Amino acid sequence: MEEQRVDQVPPPIPTGEYDREDVESNKLMAVLAYIFFLIPLLAAKESKFAMFHTNQGLVLFLAAVAVNIVGGIIPFVGWFLILPLGNLLIFILAIIGIINAAKGEAKPLPIIGTIKILK
Repeated sequence: MEEQRVDQVPPPIPTGEYDREDVESNKLMAVLAYIFFLIPLLAAKESKFAMFHTNQGLVLFLAAVAVNIVGGIIPFVGWFLILPLGNLLIFILAIIGIINAAKGEAKPLPIIGTIKILK
């Protein structure tokens, strides 16, 4: 029986469809996808891992646009409830996405993670 030391255990591959080299070489692009999704869309379109996070970033951006349009149009309730809570939720989802990308994981975001725009 061979024992593995804790410091020698390789990090888990996020899913079967992303290879470790792709994940390691495109972590920065995946993180950037949540800040400005166009950068990895143009610079890392050959990476499945980066494109997964780019899709998540694009969906998050569109959700932010929708929250701000709806919150800006509806008087009072929109201004004092929808805008602050919606933008806080968008911010929290972006942080979750950045953390997942930095760890090399391809987990969908809560609530909006199942929406696919990019292939």
